[in-house]
Amino acid sequence: MNRINELFGIKYPIIQGGMIWCSGWELASAVSNAGGLGLIGSGSMYPDVLRLQIKKCKQATEKPFGVNIPLLYPDIEAHISIVIEEGVKVVFTSAGSPKKYTSRLQSHGIKVVHVIASKKFALKSVEAGVDAIVAEGFEAGGHNGVEEITTMCLIPMIKDVVKIPVIAAGGIGGGRAMLAAIALGADGVQIGSRFIASDECSAHINFKNKVVNANEGETDLTLKELTAVRLMKNKFYNQIQEAYANDANKEDLRILLGRGRAKIGMFEGDLEEGELEVGQVSAMIKKIMPVAEIIKEITDEYEAERMKIISL
Repeated sequence: MNRINELFGIKYPIIQGGMIWCSGWELASAVSNAGGLGLIGSGSMYPDVLRLQIKKCKQATEKPFGVNIPLLYPDIEAHISIVIEEGVKVVFTSAGSPKKYTSRLQSHGIKVVHVIASKKFALKSVEAGVDAIVAEGFEAGGHNGVEEITTMCLIPMIKDVVKIPVIAAGGIGGGRAMLAAIALGADGVQIGSRFIASDECSAHINFKNKVVNANEGETDLTLKELTAVRLMKNKFYNQIQEAYANDANKEDLRILLGRGRAKIGMFEGDLEEGELEVGQVSAMIKKIMPVAEIIKEITDEYEAERMKIISL
C-alpha cells in the first residue's frame, strides 16, 4: 500500500491543499468522501469559526480529514487547542517552524505534516519529528518559498535526503502531473488550485470564473520582502509593480498590502482590489466541476498514463 494512503487511511494519495478563504468544510468533506484527504484551511478563520467548521466537517464525512494551520497567522495557540479538543487526526502546518507544536500534536495522536520549499527546511522538519512533509515547488499559488525551486527539481532533491513520506505540491492539477510527481519520488500529491474551480469550494464565483479563464503567464511570485506569494495579475498586482518601480521599502509594501486583501479578492469576489492567490496550473483549468468528478478525472488520467508507460 502507498505510504500516504496508509498514513492517513485514504483511498487515493491525493491531499487537497488548505487554502485560505477557499477551503471550508464543504470542500474538505467532499474531497475526503471522494477518497482523498480534505483539509480545512484555518488561516482565514477565527477560533470559533474553525471549531464550527470542524464540527460541520465531522457531520459531513466519516472519512479522515485534516486542518491546515499556517503558523504566521494570529490565534495559533487557540487553533492548536481546538484541533486537539475536537479530535482532528491530521494537521498540516506551514509558514513557520514545525518544532513548536509537532510533539504536542502527536502526543494527542495527531499526524503532523509540514509544508516546505527547500532542502534546508525539509531537514529541519525531519528534526522536528513530523510524520511527512509537503515539498512545494514555486509553481504553487499562495504563500511560497523565496528560492523559486520548481517542483521537478525540488521533489528528487528532497527525496534524496529524507526517509519520511514526501508529498509533492506545486503545478499539479491532473493525473499526468500526479504520475510525474510520483515518478520523481513523491509518495503522494497535494492539489490546491484545481479544487478552487469546484462546486464545493468556498471561493467567490467571480474568482472561480477568473481561474477557469486564466491563460499562461497570468500569475507571478511577488512580495518576497514580506511573505512570498503567487498572485494573479490584476489592479492590485499592478500597484505592487509600480511600488517596486518607485523603490518601495518593506514598510511601503506592508502598507500597500494592508489587511484583508485575500478575503476581498477570493471570498468577496473583488477581482481588481483583491489578492487572488492561485498557481501556474490555473492556465490548464477549464471547468468548474463537483469535487467527486475532479478526483475521478485525476485518478482516471493517472491510471491511463501509467498503463501507457507500462506498455512501452
